[in-house]
Amino acid sequence: MLRTHNCCELRAEDVGKEVVLCGWVKARRDHGKLIFIDLRDRYGFTQVVFNPKVSLEAYQVAQNVRNEFVLKVKGKVNLRPKGTENPKIPTGEIELEATSAEILNPCKELPFDIDKEDVSEELRFKYRYLDLRREAVLNNFLVRQNVYKVIRSFLEKENFIECITPFLTKSTPEGARDFLVPSRLNPGTFYALPQSPQLFKQILMVAGFDRYYQIAICFRDEDLRQDRQPEFSQLDLEMSFVEEEDIFDLSERLIQQIFRSIKNIEIQIPFKRISYEEAMKNYNTDKPDLRKQTQQEFSFVWVVDFPLFKYNQEEKRWESEHHPFTAPKEEDLEFLEKQPQRVRARSYDLVLNGVEIASGSIRIHQEALQEKIFKIIGINKNESRKRFGFLLEAFKFGAPPHGGIAFGLDRLISILIGKESIRETILFPKTQKGICLLTGAPSEVEEAQLKELKIKLDKKGRQKK
Repeated sequence: MLRTHNCCELRAEDVGKEVVLCGWVKARRDHGKLIFIDLRDRYGFTQVVFNPKVSLEAYQVAQNVRNEFVLKVKGKVNLRPKGTENPKIPTGEIELEATSAEILNPCKELPFDIDKEDVSEELRFKYRYLDLRREAVLNNFLVRQNVYKVIRSFLEKENFIECITPFLTKSTPEGARDFLVPSRLNPGTFYALPQSPQLFKQILMVAGFDRYYQIAICFRDEDLRQDRQPEFSQLDLEMSFVEEEDIFDLSERLIQQIFRSIKNIEIQIPFKRISYEEAMKNYNTDKPDLRKQTQQEFSFVWVVDFPLFKYNQEEKRWESEHHPFTAPKEEDLEFLEKQPQRVRARSYDLVLNGVEIASGSIRIHQEALQEKIFKIIGINKNESRKRFGFLLEAFKFGAPPHGGIAFGLDRLISILIGKESIRETILFPKTQKGICLLTGAPSEVEEAQLKELKIKLDKKGRQKK
C-alpha cells in the first residue's frame, strides 16, 4: 500500500506516529512561513502542515500544488495547537507535520469548482468523475450500498436465493420497446436486453427455487423523464405458494427495515390499502400522495384491484394493464371472454409520496388460462408459441402458484436522499435524449463491425432493408 492510513482515520491516540497519507488537495492555505493543505480521500480529510524548518523539500512541493493535485505525504501526527481544533470533523484534533511529499499526479484547471453546488447538470455529467468527488454526491452512493446491504441481509433471513438471470434474451415485445442486440453467429436474428427478469423468475418458480431475488439491471427503450432512464435498477422478488397478503407483509417489513437502518425512522405497518377505483375517484390518479391526510416526511399506500385490461382505441384491441402474466381475480373469471372490462387483476402497486416505488402481481401458472389471456389481447396461438413457448411448455410440468413484486431502487433511493431526479442515484446517467455525456454513447461504429453483423446502412445512417 502507498499509504498507512486513510484521510479520516487518524485521532489523538495516534499522536507521535509516523504515517503516510495519499489523496487529493481539497484546499491549500499559504501563511508565508507555513503552508496548510487539507488532504482528502473518500473517507474524509486531514490537515497537513508544511514547515520549511522541518522539511524544505516537502515545503517546496506544497508551494507547487493546486486543488485536486494527487499527493503522497509522509509525516508525524501532532495535536493541533490549542484553540485551533476543529470539532466538526473526525480528524479535528490532530494534524500531520509533513517530512516528505510527492506529487503523484497534477491536475489541470478544473471545468468547475468542486466545492460549489450551482453547477449545471450537463457540465456535472460530462465530468462525472469530478462530480463524484463531491462528498454530497459520493454519499448518495454510500446510501445505495447500504440499502443493498439491508436488502441482502433481510432476504437471506427470509430464505431467498439470490440469482442472476440472462442479459441477452428473447425479444417478447409487450409494453415498452426493447433494446435489440444483433447476433453475429446467427445473422438476421437479435437478442433483446431484458425489460425485467419476469419470465426467468417464473421459470425459477417452476424449477422449485421457491424464493428468488435479484438486484437486476433492466433496459427499456422509452422516452425519458426525471424518474426514467434507459437502464435502471430494480429489486426483483418472486415466491411460490403465496397470496397477496404474503407479499404485502414481506414488502412492508423490508421497507420498515430499510428506513430504520438508513434514515433511523420507524415506519408504521401495515400500510393503507385502497382500490384503483377509489384512487381514481378521490385523487384522480393511481399514484396518490397521502401525506396531507396522514401528516407523515413518508406516506405509503397499496393500490389494488387494477383492471386486468385496457382498451387501445388506435389499434381497436384490448391490452394488458400491467403485463399479460398477471392473474385475474377468480371471482371475475366469468367475465373474461365477453366483458373483459369488468375483470380485475391480482396486481398491486406500492406508492410512496405520490411515486410508484414497486409493482407486482400474483401470476398465471396454468397454460390454458395463459393462452386465454393471450387470445384476448390479440396474440394468437401460433404467435404465443413463438414468443412465449418456453414458458407455456414449463407450465405443463407442475408449475406452482406464485407471485412477486419489483421495487424501483433508483426511485426509492432518490426519495431516501431527498432528490427529485433518479439521475442523482445513478453513477453514470443518461440525458433525456438517452445520451451519456461522459462517453458520448450512443456512437457510430466501425464499418468492419457492421460487416461482421451483416448490417448495411444508407448514407443517412439508416439500416438498409
